[in-house]
Amino acid sequence: MTPSGEAGLRRILAVIDLLLDAVDEETLLPALLPMLLQAVPGDSLTWSLRTPTGRHPISAPAGLFGPDAVHTFFLHAAADPLFRHTDTGSGVPLRRSDLQTRAEYHRLATYTDVLRPVGAEYQLAMAFPAGYTRTGRRTVCLSVNRSGRDFTQTDVAGASLLRARLTHALDRLAPPLPTPAGVTARESAVLDLLARGLTDQQIAHCLDVSARTVDKHLEHAYAKLQVHGRVEAANLWLAASTPRPRSS
Repeated sequence: MTPSGEAGLRRILAVIDLLLDAVDEETLLPALLPMLLQAVPGDSLTWSLRTPTGRHPISAPAGLFGPDAVHTFFLHAAADPLFRHTDTGSGVPLRRSDLQTRAEYHRLATYTDVLRPVGAEYQLAMAFPAGYTRTGRRTVCLSVNRSGRDFTQTDVAGASLLRARLTHALDRLAPPLPTPAGVTARESAVLDLLARGLTDQQIAHCLDVSARTVDKHLEHAYAKLQVHGRVEAANLWLAASTPRPRSS
């Protein structure tokens, strides 16, 4: 099950070719997930897209986890070190065995209630940014499961190579951000400072205007950006003004 030599490299390159040719996520994912299971060989995988509005997990094979299992997993996920690594840690590819012993893993509620029934005795997981929505950054958590034997360092290296390519592809394919049409130069200046975390009073001091004037500029900018508050406006403005890396 471990990729090695030319065969393993061919499977990784096939995934990279698919990512380069992809035109949208909707058609990409049904082809991508089975190929990822060959490039980083496993019995099953979970692809979970996280946005500021929630999490959207899918699996290969499809229907691996029902709604009750997904609910149970996230109910206990905070106690799972591999989940924490992908949720709030660096997200670099790691094996579960890098973080805990099998005995420690088997004591987790996520294992007994959710992962053991699908044969996920060994796991390799990673997370990577996947572009922005109007409300903030998207992140994907990818977890590959095995029942037979642990993942190798070769598997980890292959996952690391794919992680960089997946980041570029998902950023490129992310839903387009609204164009900030009609935003004036002064509104842009206010939004720049808002995205840096400044308060209305601090923005007013920087621009030598009143806080009431800042509030009026923000009111107009919210309407043009189609947002409903400071956090959403700051996230959108920061995303829109950050150059995206070119996929290659």
